[in-house]
Amino acid sequence: MTIDIPTITLNDGNKIPGIGMGCWMGSPGGHEEATRTTELALSLGYRHIDTVSNEEAVGKVIRESSVPRQDIFVTTKLAGRGHANVDEAFETSRRALGLDYIDLYLMHWPQAEDPSTGRTLQPDESPTFVETWLAMEKLKASGKVKSIGVSNFSIKNLEILLPKVTIVPAVNQIELHPCLPNSDLVNYCKEKGIVVTGYTPMGRPEAPFYTDPVFALLAKKYNVAVGQILLSWAVQRGTIPLPKSSNEVRAKQNITLVELSKEDMAEIDAFHKKPGMHRSLAYSNRGLVNSIFGWTFEQMGWNLGEGAYVTS
Repeated sequence: MTIDIPTITLNDGNKIPGIGMGCWMGSPGGHEEATRTTELALSLGYRHIDTVSNEEAVGKVIRESSVPRQDIFVTTKLAGRGHANVDEAFETSRRALGLDYIDLYLMHWPQAEDPSTGRTLQPDESPTFVETWLAMEKLKASGKVKSIGVSNFSIKNLEILLPKVTIVPAVNQIELHPCLPNSDLVNYCKEKGIVVTGYTPMGRPEAPFYTDPVFALLAKKYNVAVGQILLSWAVQRGTIPLPKSSNEVRAKQNITLVELSKEDMAEIDAFHKKPGMHRSLAYSNRGLVNSIFGWTFEQMGWNLGEGAYVTS
């Protein structure tokens, strides 16, 4: 039984489509692929476009599309070097997109960078992520962005942020798939009224989902591709997956969801408990050991278990 893509109401009353198309192509220079991906997404019925660079390419497609602007939900992000001047960073993104407003603006990582040296600032150095968020609150008041949120925030850092802010983040975007379901964080965000969006929802081509018998049997049972099982699981648990594909067949599959049984949902929920399965897939090629982008896992609030980010 196929199910419709839900529309979710954010804590500020704005509505967000329950699946988005990710337009990060692995490098800021992937403009041609970003163009193809955005064109394909809109033609197939995607109405949620998530980017972090390639904003010129994505914005051009949106502006030239026959789909009305108000029907397209556009997300972009504040880079670490932009923490020092949120207004300027936002305007750079908005101008690159060529849009009058952005639907959702996310603090991409809690880490700020010194814009002159590129050095990652430590949690107690200014601007802290709390200071950055307060600047984002002022940005929302301008009307140029409808909703604001965070990305890669843990329970620990949300606990630091929330008591000091006026606006609760509408969204927290994190890595999310059956090898890293982040159930405690997802549940915490739900309690606080924060919608969770998930990047790398289908893992990488080498992800275990595509060879493990658990997913092969589920795909056969529901007569769909493994990727559709992964995305259906993500949507059923109340999160918003952000797959990406410039392949028409796969992109169409990714917005064709099925209703999984409670038993099958529970089996996927427990998949990460199998030996060697609890790990990141987004950063598995970086050889990270207890730190990421200048902060330790402790500073990030990540408790991923021994070896979760180690590839050797």
